[in-house]
Amino acid sequence: MANGKPAANSRTRGDEFERRAEQFLLEQGLRLLERNYQCKLGEIDLIMSTGNTLIFVEVRYRKNSHFGGAAASVIPSKQQKLRRTAHSYMQSKGLNESRQSCRFDLVACEGSHVHWIPNAF
Repeated sequence: MANGKPAANSRTRGDEFERRAEQFLLEQGLRLLERNYQCKLGEIDLIMSTGNTLIFVEVRYRKNSHFGGAAASVIPSKQQKLRRTAHSYMQSKGLNESRQSCRFDLVACEGSHVHWIPNAF
C-alpha cells in the first residue's frame, strides 16, 4: 500500500521470528555474535558460532507451506547474496576463509513451527 503499512507489518513480523529463531538457537547451545549484519552487499539475519565454526543464519517466515514454504524461498540467487555478504563479514573481521570453518543455516518458520536446517546450502 502507498502508506507503507504492509511493509512495516512484514518487518515487525520478521523481527519477531528472528528473535524466536535466535532464542531457539541459543537454547541449542549456539553463541550469538551479531544480529542483522549489514553491508552494501546485503544482510545476514544472525551470525552465531559453535566451537570454532561461524554460522551465518537466514531466518524465513511463511504463514503456511503453500508455494513451497519458508525453506523453498531461499532461492539460489539469495544463497549467493548471503555468501557474498558472509565473505564481506569475514574480511571485515580479518578472518581467513581458508582457515575459518563456517556454514549457512536456515531457520524456517511456518505458522508457529520452527524448523532448523544446519548447513542448508
